[in-house]
Amino acid sequence: MIKEYLHINKILDLNKWKRLQDSLANVTKLAILTVDYKGIPVTSHSSCQAFCQNVRKDPELLPYCQKCDSRGGLEAVRLNEPYVYLCHFNIIDIAIPITIDGKYIGAVLAGQVKLADPNKGTDLEQIVSSKNVPMHEAKLQELQDDYDQLPVMTYEEIVKISNMLSLLCNYIVEEALNKNLLVEMFEKASGSQESVNLSTILPGYSIRNIESIKKEMTNAIADAYLKNSPSDNASTSPALQPAFEYIHSHKSEQVTLKHMADLCHLSPSYFSRLFAKETGDNFTTYLAKLKIKWAKQLLEVTDMPISQISDELGFNESGYFIKIFKKFEEITPALYRKYIQEQSVT
Repeated sequence: MIKEYLHINKILDLNKWKRLQDSLANVTKLAILTVDYKGIPVTSHSSCQAFCQNVRKDPELLPYCQKCDSRGGLEAVRLNEPYVYLCHFNIIDIAIPITIDGKYIGAVLAGQVKLADPNKGTDLEQIVSSKNVPMHEAKLQELQDDYDQLPVMTYEEIVKISNMLSLLCNYIVEEALNKNLLVEMFEKASGSQESVNLSTILPGYSIRNIESIKKEMTNAIADAYLKNSPSDNASTSPALQPAFEYIHSHKSEQVTLKHMADLCHLSPSYFSRLFAKETGDNFTTYLAKLKIKWAKQLLEVTDMPISQISDELGFNESGYFIKIFKKFEEITPALYRKYIQEQSVT
């Protein structure tokens, strides 16, 4: 039954996905594109480099790019992991497979970067070779200035980013199950008086799985933007270190004092006293200040809506987030962003 619904454009809210794709491209400095199982784009490129834009405009070279997109995705699904490879111009690309119930439906493609140390890329496969070397050499010479402007990354950076982007596939599964697919399937079952449960729709998945995936993806997005200063989670008390580490690795959660006390194997009252002595603030105030600090970073470097920032940082709802932000900054998040934007212009 589920295989009827596995077209990527049916299970994915492309408008919402494109906004996320744009944000991730901005953070990672990679161009990102989503394609179906044939390698045909279902979104426009996010942050496509000038060199690649011009290559794709060439009707003789575009088929090479499309073959790279298609074969990269197929190789990634064969390996069942992110696949780093070279395109027909020896530029680094990454393919992240999108699979549901073992069926390949598309891929998230990222890249358009050069290696800082080409010697570390000698084992990478050039997935599509040129059948017209003179044509490629002429185009490279024509676009040499654009080629020189391609971003440069180390191999280690590329691998780290590719692993983070693999969470996108889980996010797509969450989208399909929580919204489009489950709604459609359960409505159909309800209309026919059938009894349907999640395991009959997608074997191996549960609501708990999906909620876990959602939390992981939300934390990954927040972590991608937010840079912690060394003092953010520095603690002279080893007893409190598990709490600090948890807070910084679970930015989207509503962390409670009792949970942190249990994590540190302390009673809530002793944890509270030790925490206040260590930070100079009670636990609730410290956490609120820290999340507002993170919110300011997101307001400064992204165009995320206020409601999304509220969600990313684990506030109950955006009205409460605005109230807490104004309490500490004496200004609303929207006005803070406007002020920062005006300052950057001047």
